[in-house]
Amino acid sequence: MKTLLRKGVVFALLAALLFGASTPFTKSLVGDIQPLMLAALLYGGSGLGLSAWILVRRLIGRGTTESRLTAPDIPWLAGAVAAGGVVAPVLLMFGLTLIPASSASLLLNLEGVLTALLAWFVFKENFDQRIFLGMLSIIAAGALLSWQESMVGIPWGGLLVAGACLGWAIDNNLTRKVSASDPVQIAAIKGVVAGAVNLTIALANGVTFPAPGTILKAGAVGLVGYGISLVLFVLALRHLGTARTGAYFSTAPFVGAVVALVLLSEQATLLFWVAGGLMALGLWLHLTEHHEHSHKHEPLIHEHEHVHDEHHQHNQDFPWQGPEPHSHPHKHQALTHNHEHYPDLHHRHTHLT
Repeated sequence: MKTLLRKGVVFALLAALLFGASTPFTKSLVGDIQPLMLAALLYGGSGLGLSAWILVRRLIGRGTTESRLTAPDIPWLAGAVAAGGVVAPVLLMFGLTLIPASSASLLLNLEGVLTALLAWFVFKENFDQRIFLGMLSIIAAGALLSWQESMVGIPWGGLLVAGACLGWAIDNNLTRKVSASDPVQIAAIKGVVAGAVNLTIALANGVTFPAPGTILKAGAVGLVGYGISLVLFVLALRHLGTARTGAYFSTAPFVGAVVALVLLSEQATLLFWVAGGLMALGLWLHLTEHHEHSHKHEPLIHEHEHVHDEHHQHNQDFPWQGPEPHSHPHKHQALTHNHEHYPDLHHRHTHLT
């Protein structure tokens, strides 16, 4: 169990690493590509790249043990794609036309806050004082990293950016509902749909395609920073729940700042070191969390990749030669026991305290 918990942390931090590291490269493309077109190419590169991998995987006969999306997953995924892949990017792009980029960067830290608030108070994910303080510390660090003295005019532009953050927060929480399914398939669908929508809006507004070389660069950045990062994010959701995954992912601004320092030879400011300390404090609070109590598992039927561990002692109702992990529909019997756990696929029970 401890190994699975740490695996989720690694997935979340790797997702933040790839997304954060892609930020300086994305910024280098801003001068060459109009914002809406850039969003289309980043998401499109993500979706097309992952779709190509799925196709190659099938052609070479290399199957996956992950479960495919099913009919009950479609409403959740559709909501996530609409909120995070369509509405949020459009709101952000229009918001950026009304307020300075520095102000938008600061406001984007609302995503972590709104993600956690929705997870805690709408989707009833458990948290305690330690997790709450860790989240505050990480978000405060991100705010410091993006702070600029030229914080001016917020009204409509600020509301649009805040709306984008809400869209991504809804996306994160809805994606958790389908996180048992193949994360590559989920990320590919999100990328293709978001890329197509943003491209349609860009072309409708008279935006033209950049040079082929620039398109390839943007697509490559999107595949790594948006696509592969999202695959890792979905895997982390599976093991950690939404709020904790969002907290770890909020370290991305710090990663981006470090990459900028190394690649762009920028100078570290006092705010950078203070933010680094707050980030380290928040990570320590989360990494040293110990959530253990007697809890009851209600009967449950679902499908996901698994091994026959403490939570999977079912009998196979089909011919099986013993390889693990594998994926198939299975039933969990009612079970009451005590061990350390996070709000993963099997621990979404309510807490009385």
